[in-house]
Amino acid sequence: MKILAVDTSASVASVAIMEDEVLLGEYSINNKKTHSQKLLPMIDELLRSLELKIGDIDYFAASSGPGSFTGLRIGITTIKTLAYSVNKQVIAVPTLDALANNVSFSESIICPIMDARNNQVYTALYTCEKGTVHNITEYMGIHISDVCNILNGKNKKVIFLGDGVTIHKAYLKENLSIPCDFAPASYILQRSASVAEVAMQMLVENRQQSCFDMVPFYLRKSQAERMFEGDK
Repeated sequence: MKILAVDTSASVASVAIMEDEVLLGEYSINNKKTHSQKLLPMIDELLRSLELKIGDIDYFAASSGPGSFTGLRIGITTIKTLAYSVNKQVIAVPTLDALANNVSFSESIICPIMDARNNQVYTALYTCEKGTVHNITEYMGIHISDVCNILNGKNKKVIFLGDGVTIHKAYLKENLSIPCDFAPASYILQRSASVAEVAMQMLVENRQQSCFDMVPFYLRKSQAERMFEGDK
């Protein structure tokens, strides 16, 4: 069974194809948010490199959010279109779940933090058991100080990853009362391979869906929507 997965939730554009539990190939670029220009050529290149056609793919998966509003729409629309063209189902993978899966080897509390601007982050907390990551909180869009407040109530080491690390690393070190680590560079940002791996787990739980039902998960309203509502 082959899954084609994409992640366009942040600055990284990433495409992967996984067959059962084997990663056949992954293509990632972290160079400006030009996903609308890069994503389809990346998919085409990966398929050609693996001597596959789009009809060889059994399921299509996308990081569904939270994340960049525009990036999520690009990734999800692309996946929905490809799945529709070959009459296949899709899997919407929560971005934070896939990001946490990058460090599924860790024995610490896993805390992905994605930059949501103005010192806000998208986050959730996870633990890992036998290589499988489990969500232990809801998905949150909160101030970075609230992340520290939540974690300081825990009695366990924490590992951070995500693009929020670059922005908030010094603050976290200064304000946390528990030990912390930061993921290595090769694991710190979104990877489509993790999206594919979580999608495989979701298939076991029968969580696939029709391409018509797949929608982004924004977690909170866009700045434009908040400003519009504030003017009312």
